[in-house]
Amino acid sequence: MRKLRMGMVGGGPGSFIGDVHRKAAIIDGLIELVCGAFSSSAERSQETGRALYLPENRCYASFEEMILAEKQLPEGERMDFVAITTPNHLHFAPAKLALQNGFHVVCDKPMTLNVEEAKELITLVEQTGLLFALTHNYTGHPMVRQARAMVANGDLGAVRKVQVQYLQGWMATAVEKETGGKEFWRQDPAKSGMGGALGDIGTHAENLTEFITGLKINELAADLGRFGEGRVLDDDGNILLRMENGAKGTMSISQIATGEENNLAIRVYGEKGSLEWHQENPNELITRWLDAPKKIFTPNGKGLYAEAAAVSRIPSGHPEGYLEAFATIYRGFAQHLVAVLENKTIDGTAYPTVYDGLRGLQFISAAVHSDANNAAWTKLQ
Repeated sequence: MRKLRMGMVGGGPGSFIGDVHRKAAIIDGLIELVCGAFSSSAERSQETGRALYLPENRCYASFEEMILAEKQLPEGERMDFVAITTPNHLHFAPAKLALQNGFHVVCDKPMTLNVEEAKELITLVEQTGLLFALTHNYTGHPMVRQARAMVANGDLGAVRKVQVQYLQGWMATAVEKETGGKEFWRQDPAKSGMGGALGDIGTHAENLTEFITGLKINELAADLGRFGEGRVLDDDGNILLRMENGAKGTMSISQIATGEENNLAIRVYGEKGSLEWHQENPNELITRWLDAPKKIFTPNGKGLYAEAAAVSRIPSGHPEGYLEAFATIYRGFAQHLVAVLENKTIDGTAYPTVYDGLRGLQFISAAVHSDANNAAWTKLQ
């Protein structure tokens, strides 16, 4: 009977992803932002809070201060959950502290810097029973949900082959110098982790592959590139995949693919049919069949499975895109949290969880180790 109260870590001046989280969280009217530690600078945190019309006393100088102060507030005033929108190295500590102090978590990806930290968060989630959502937002697209439902229903038959790509071009030049070092943290292992493009976009490709097919990646062979001068982390990669049912896959990721913007796409080939989806044209799911004409599905269009219809917000023919998909993750999390607060149960979760976060770190680790060993086949833990 009320909106859920969100606190935010990160998302200060100039933050792209923090602003996306704020917009996505409020689209369905289930969530309101009530507090934040928006920057490592107390002054910038206050500046962001003023721009968002938040009370000065709810804009904190650090995530530690925010979590501990909010815990002391009356239950009817304190935040219900924390949204973490910081660079990679600042995911684990606030997530851990939030869980230890009774707050649910929404976290950007990759979840942590390494597998060990990911496992520690899983232990905390299991011990506390608190909710943990990971914003693999592309799984929120209606046509991605349709693709997943069709595979699960057996429409395509057994999956034989997967091709997935995530191509960007924004690092094709020396962006570190051009931006005055603003993006340099992405090439700093202490802040980005083991992977560069692997963590930034590769985990999206991995998650989308496993989400749609319902299959785990058993092992991979990775050939990674570091084309930018002085870069120590990957900015490009080609990866062979072996899925748990014996299907084969290829993954191409790049942030130096000149001219590309956000070219995430996937093709899944089964015994009886195939499907194809492009993030830059997200409102069409193309399917092809052995014995029938090609068919294109659209949000709120004809022939959708319930899973896709449930996340199609507006009438057919009206585009739904990135923010709406991101909002779908928040809506699934919010609906689950409302059920928890009302002592109700729900069947399954409609959003990526802490376990998807572990899969992402296992993927990064396996790809880095494979590349270091001349693209040797490497099992995901």
